[in-house]
Amino acid sequence: MILKIYPDNINDKFIDKAVKTLKEGGIIIIPTDTVYALVCDIYNNDAIDKICRFRKIKLEKANFSFACSDLSNISDFTKPFSNEIFRLMKNTLPGPFTYILNANSKVPAIFKSNKKTIGIRVPDNAITKRLILELGNPLMVTSVHNDDEYLDYLSDPEEIEATLGEQVDLVIDGGPGSLEPSTVIDCTGQAPILIREGKGVLPE
Repeated sequence: MILKIYPDNINDKFIDKAVKTLKEGGIIIIPTDTVYALVCDIYNNDAIDKICRFRKIKLEKANFSFACSDLSNISDFTKPFSNEIFRLMKNTLPGPFTYILNANSKVPAIFKSNKKTIGIRVPDNAITKRLILELGNPLMVTSVHNDDEYLDYLSDPEEIEATLGEQVDLVIDGGPGSLEPSTVIDCTGQAPILIREGKGVLPE
């Protein structure tokens, strides 16, 4: 099923349907400020397993991220980090960046056997933010791309529905997506390190 949601005039009933699907363990495809993403509730283990099967990858080898509604959510799941890293995030979020941070004990147990770090996103997208706020906690996110080919991203929501719709519970059409993924920055040390250049441009 595909739901058309306009970012500047969000349909409350469609958001309610998407949130209900997430709470029931569904996996859905949503727009972000970069590429379309496959998402689920971070606290639903069955949904996380579904995404792993969808991506044909074991959880311990996956590079999934948490999408938060704002900076205040980040400290819920990460260990303390330097003022330099905080200033960088404050200057770039919400925005097309993924920050790799050291995870704390509040990260759901299913991720703890995976690794000691977690990717954090705060997408600058009204639909994504509304879903997170209505769900009440972050989303687990992973980029949607075709046949797992690197950078072969799907940007047309109708093509996404035609190609992947039968494998997910819901597709949200929020308009054309970007073909550029987020910029990834490793912040597990004292100074940030650029891992992947993407849509996000770092301030000088």
